[in-house]
Amino acid sequence: MESASQGLLSDAMTDVPVDSAASARTAAPEGLTLAEEEELRSELAKVEEEIGTLRQVLAAKERHCGELKRKLGLTPLDGLKQNLSKSWHDVQVSNAYKKTQETLSQAGQKTSAALSNVGSVISRKLGDMSSYSIRHSISMPAMRNSATFKSFEDRVGTIKSRVVGSRENSTDGLHSPSGAGDNPPQDNAPF
Repeated sequence: MESASQGLLSDAMTDVPVDSAASARTAAPEGLTLAEEEELRSELAKVEEEIGTLRQVLAAKERHCGELKRKLGLTPLDGLKQNLSKSWHDVQVSNAYKKTQETLSQAGQKTSAALSNVGSVISRKLGDMSSYSIRHSISMPAMRNSATFKSFEDRVGTIKSRVVGSRENSTDGLHSPSGAGDNPPQDNAPF
C-alpha cells in the first residue's frame, strides 16, 4: 500500500523533491519526545495512506456512476437540468425570495394605482377641455391678448400667407389635388 500512496503523491507533486526523513527531523516541534514524534509520524502516514485509498475508491465510484448513467441514457445535460430545477425550487422557497417577491408585488400594485390615478386626472382634464370649442377658447379676450397667443397667431398668419400667396402666384403648375381649378379655396378659418 505504501508504494501506491507514494505513486499518488509522486503524480500530484512531481516538481517538489521531498526527503521526508531529513525534513521531518528538522521540523520537529519542541517538547515532543522521540517516541511521541515517531508515533505522530506513523499516524500521519496512515492517514495519508487512507486519503489515497479514499481517492482511489471515489474515482472508481465516479466511473461506475458514469457508466450507470450512460446505460440509463442520462446525459450530463439531464443532470444539469435537474440541478437547475432543484436550485430554482430552493430559491423560490427561501425566505429572501418570498420577501422580495412580496415587496415587488406591493410596489407594482402601488405603481399601477398611481398610474391609474394619473390617467384618470389626465382624462378628466382632457374631457373638461373638450367641452370648450376651439372657437370659444380662441375668442376669449384674455387668451387673445397673451404674448404666446400673439406669437403663435403671427407665425400661423405668416405661414398661411406664404402658402396662399404661393398658390395664387404659382407658375410651376402646382394645383389642388381635387383639380378644382385655379380659384383659391375660401378661407373661413378663425385666424
